[in-house]
Amino acid sequence: MKYSIATVCLSGTLEQKMHAAAKAGFHAIEIFENDLTQYRGSAADVRRIADSLGLEILVLQPVRDMEGMPDGLREKKFHMLEKKIELAHQLGTQRLMMCSNTQPYSSPDLHQCADDLHKIAELAKREGVQLGYEALAWGRHIADYDDAWKLVNMVDHDNLGIVLDTFHMFARGNTLDTLKNEIPVEKIALVQVADAPKMQMDILQYSRHYRCFPGQGDFPVIEFVQALKDKGFNDYLSHEVFNDEFRSSSPIKKAVDGIRSLKWLEDQTNKDVIPPVAEGVSFVEFAAHDRLNNPFTDVLESLGFCKTHQHKSKDVDLYQVGEINFIFNYEKNSPAGLHLQEHGESVCGLGLVTSNVSALKDLAIRYNGSTIAQTRQQNELAIPTLKSANNLMISLFNGIESHTFYEVDFERVAEQNSDANFSHIDHMGQVVAPADFLSNLFFYKSIFGFTPEESFDLPDINGLITSQTIKSPNDKVKIALNSTNAKKTSTQRFINESNGASINQIAIACDDIFKAVKKLSPIYQLKIPSNYYLDIQAQYDVSDELIAKLQQNNILYAEDDKGSFFHFYTKEMNGLFFEVVQRIGEYNKYGETNAFIRLAAQASAY
Repeated sequence: MKYSIATVCLSGTLEQKMHAAAKAGFHAIEIFENDLTQYRGSAADVRRIADSLGLEILVLQPVRDMEGMPDGLREKKFHMLEKKIELAHQLGTQRLMMCSNTQPYSSPDLHQCADDLHKIAELAKREGVQLGYEALAWGRHIADYDDAWKLVNMVDHDNLGIVLDTFHMFARGNTLDTLKNEIPVEKIALVQVADAPKMQMDILQYSRHYRCFPGQGDFPVIEFVQALKDKGFNDYLSHEVFNDEFRSSSPIKKAVDGIRSLKWLEDQTNKDVIPPVAEGVSFVEFAAHDRLNNPFTDVLESLGFCKTHQHKSKDVDLYQVGEINFIFNYEKNSPAGLHLQEHGESVCGLGLVTSNVSALKDLAIRYNGSTIAQTRQQNELAIPTLKSANNLMISLFNGIESHTFYEVDFERVAEQNSDANFSHIDHMGQVVAPADFLSNLFFYKSIFGFTPEESFDLPDINGLITSQTIKSPNDKVKIALNSTNAKKTSTQRFINESNGASINQIAIACDDIFKAVKKLSPIYQLKIPSNYYLDIQAQYDVSDELIAKLQQNNILYAEDDKGSFFHFYTKEMNGLFFEVVQRIGEYNKYGETNAFIRLAAQASAY
């Protein structure tokens, strides 16, 4: 299939939108009439720009309120359509899109509507134009695509087909039965794919503000494309997305998101291909100024970590315990050095393990992922490295390479602390700006096979933070994406102070939480208000002895019907903090009921 995007999806001028679409790899664009009206040049100028960029102008849209109009208005609408067709000719497109009538004075008489559309289709035939008819989800008399198809079928004209728009279909709960069983492929005039989160709200507001690219929401868009493929459809898949964040973001970044989503969407219906996935965390890499004043190593050493390796050719150290590897990169002329200049001391990269590095790298390139060239000596490993949607460096390893990396590229300088009590990285927290939330979520979902969990709100004392965890299929990699519009929350504070650095939380799993907390110096520990412990004793059936022990050590507690969860936090260092967790039983949450206490304690300590 070929890929198109409506100009309404992107920010900027019409020309900027066209350049962004072409650069991202789209084959065509839909011209939204408002963009054309605002443009200072002519429609012929737009066509010349499109030709120079290798873009087809797929369709001019929308033509509104055509069928079932009262006498007098009907003639005006037909005259207006003639002018639209002249514009279409100047643009070099042979397609126009019509929306079902929304006017309260329009006629519900299908025969009258069919007669109007037949006359319009005759005009289109004389002018060499194809018309597509779309059921708007808030249409006055026709709001479901099933009814739109009935009307198009009644008209029975070669120059009139149906427009299938997944938002309008699924927002109203339509099934795919009519598409599968009744609509012939030659009567599909245009396909527009949009996703959206499941929400209960006014459908017009829902449409105008919350649409997103396929794969970023909850609609069954994969099943929709599969139904098209089963019918032999091989025309354009086109985006039509109304979203406030999209219209305030970089047009090229959103265009890249858009092309990635269409490629991903089509790939999901290729049943012969098993995509590679991320299966584990190899390391977390920090960019730091120097060893002597590294805020992160001070805390880790207090927890019981120690430097075990030093890189053979670079100014890089490794702290290693169990499956946990923390790399500290002090190289000035390196990607980490550039990250340091832009964001300050912070996490600059992750190492992820996969069973098929080559296939995952190829997939990332197919989805317009950026790669980073890492310098190396002749005897060092060549490590494919991607740049995330939030400029995080992500290095790719297969399982064997992950262990070999530390043996080949590093020299051991000390043994692990066998008494450290830590096993693996339980989860991480990544801060993203609201405009980048969906981009980051879909980056991990499309390239690494992560699946999103249910989102929830974290109550900071200065506003709400939206949090949604994404995880690898085997549950070994978990990243909570946190975002907010509230300017004074800890999340926004981290974005401001780090100039958009991403990882701000690293949760380390341990076998004995009380043993772990004894090692941490009190100067690094986040203090928890005493009232919290009164509250959890009221919530849970825990002994006075345990409550006293938790309070003494500033440890938080949560439980559900599957098990229990102990955790404590360090203070923030450049906005980043560590968490130590112990899971009992099959508890698989993150202690999110305690987030409001952690956020308040961090605000107080700030």
